[in-house]
Parts: sequence; C-alpha cells; structure tokens
Amino acid sequence: MSKKHPIVAVTGSSGAGTTTVKRAFEHIFLRDGVNPAIIEGDSFHSLNRVEFRAAVKAAEAQGNNHFSHFGPEANHFDKLAELFETYGNTGGGKKRYYLHSQEEADEHNARLGITKVPGEFTPWEDVPSGTDLLFYEGLHGLANDGTNDVAQHVDLGVGVVPIVNLEWIQKIHRDSAERGYSAEAIVDTILRRMPDYINYLTPQFSRTDINFQRVSTVDTSNPFIARDIPTPDESFVVIRFKDPKKFNTDFVYLQSMIQNSFMSRRNTLVVPGGKMGFAMEVVLGPIIEQMMDERG
Repeated sequence: MSKKHPIVAVTGSSGAGTTTVKRAFEHIFLRDGVNPAIIEGDSFHSLNRVEFRAAVKAAEAQGNNHFSHFGPEANHFDKLAELFETYGNTGGGKKRYYLHSQEEADEHNARLGITKVPGEFTPWEDVPSGTDLLFYEGLHGLANDGTNDVAQHVDLGVGVVPIVNLEWIQKIHRDSAERGYSAEAIVDTILRRMPDYINYLTPQFSRTDINFQRVSTVDTSNPFIARDIPTPDESFVVIRFKDPKKFNTDFVYLQSMIQNSFMSRRNTLVVPGGKMGFAMEVVLGPIIEQMMDERG
C-alpha cells in the first residue's frame, strides 16, 4: 500500500457489472483531474486465445475438466503482484494489452509497429510516468494463491458481484446473443470454471473494502430457463463496507444523496438498482479525493 502511488482494484467476473463501476471511476477521474495508469486484467492471462484452447483440450485429455481463466495456471499472478508492488514503491512497472478485437489490434499495431492479431498480447511496456494512481479492472485484483499475494498491495479494493443465479443469467444471455454459443456449451463453461471460481474468485470479495452486489427482486430460481435479464429497476444493489472508518464513510450523507436508499446493517447500504452507477460515484468519489489529498 502506498499514499504516494495508490492502487485501486476493481474485481469481478465478466458480466458482473465491472463495466459500470469502471465508467463511474472514469467520471470521477475526469471530474477531479486524476491521471490514472489503467491496467486491464485480461492482459495478465498467461495464455493467448489459441494457447488457452489447446490447454483446455490437453487438460481434458488428462481427466481435468476444470481448467479455466479463473485459476493460477492460466494467469501471471506473480507479474501482477510485482506490478502492484513496483507501482506502490516507484509509480512505475510493466503492462501490456490483450487484443480482444480487430479494432484493438489495429490500434496497438499502429502504435507499436507490430503485427498482432486478436486473441494475442502486445509486448510488455513501461507504465506511463507521472500518473496519480493505478487503476486495475479484472478478475484478480485481490488474488492470493498462497504464493503470490496481490491483495496486500491494494489501497482501495472494490468488488462487483451479483447473486450467483443473476450472474449466470447474464452470462447465458450475453454468450448466446453476442458469441452465438449454445445453451449446453455455456452450461459446460460454467461447470468447468466452478472449482476455480470458488477457490480463486469468491475469496477476493472478503478482502475488498467495498462490495457492490446486485440482488434481483424477481424470480431467478432457474437461471437456465430465464427469458430475460432482470432490469435495474427489478433489483437492489447491496453496498457493503468492510471498515467504514477506513474512509470515514458518512452514511447519513449517502442516504441523503441516494433517494430511497436504506441501511440493512451497520456497514451495509441498500440502493435501488437503477441508481447503481450514481451510487458508485457518490460512494467512491470522496474516497478518491481523499487519496489525492493524502498524496501531498
């Protein structure tokens, strides 16, 4: 942890709502004039798209049906921990990009003079100098596999996780609509990831400072037959603060700012689902301002 070079980590699986919190932070950074070093979690996978598919098949041939992007075998936990430690000490470190699409490949190929294709990584490069903080968004911002403790370097850890049935509904609909996967293939992926999800993803939400958990107010008891994703207005967001004193959280102020919010426990604020993005800005904005003040 570092007051001079603070690290903010947003952790959650794809489709959990990390994009919403990333957008909230972007608004905060723009409004407060914060210059972040942005780190994409996918860039710390250890296998590119082709290598990962081959590794899955090789694992299955050996009777391991649970090889996934959630576990340490497919990730550079060591390099991520090294980046966080180096940035906290010096404001520097090494980063790279995972190329999700042809558009991203074209952008970075032109910038770096390389010829990479979607599914590959760019070469490692230096984190830009003169940044105010490091902002990580991905699967493993607070990971600890027993050998590499990423979480120990994080100054503000934010978890974004819907209840599990809602998370599955979102994944099924997204993978079916955007990627053309069959329902059976999506269920197979969920089952394959489950051990790593339980062992490496879920424990991170006990290490976060703040969790945003979306809870549906409609029936999601069988996510595999759900026709629609519950809308924001059909849900609440449960915001849990691990230690309200750490960031001087003012619950009276938060309730006055977020209409129809209420306290369910002494450290837990509940807000309407449609207010999720706004609530994130109201909760996280003062914390970032405090971090910048403490930098000196």
